[in-house]
Amino acid sequence: MENIENPAQINIEISEEVSEGQYANLAIITHSHAEFVIDFVNVMPGTPKSKVKSRIILTPFHAKRFMKAMVDNVKKFETANGTIQDMEAVEIPFNFGGPTAQA
Repeated sequence: MENIENPAQINIEISEEVSEGQYANLAIITHSHAEFVIDFVNVMPGTPKSKVKSRIILTPFHAKRFMKAMVDNVKKFETANGTIQDMEAVEIPFNFGGPTAQA
């Protein structure tokens, strides 16, 4: 019988505050040659201003791993729950129920 060792385990802790999470309905992604920056924003109807709730900075290598993990998880979700409607099929005005911007 072959002896298979367990891969190294990482002990990950999460504070109570972080475990509550932050709701976001907008992600703004920018990048440079060295990193990807993802800003998560909660845009509320009727509110002319929104704040970044969380910023995640990834190396290009980890950004690609994150993208693959998201694709895999969306496929698993859709297999269990049905197809997620694409935003292109949903017509939401950019002002999202709030006042129209003026210059």
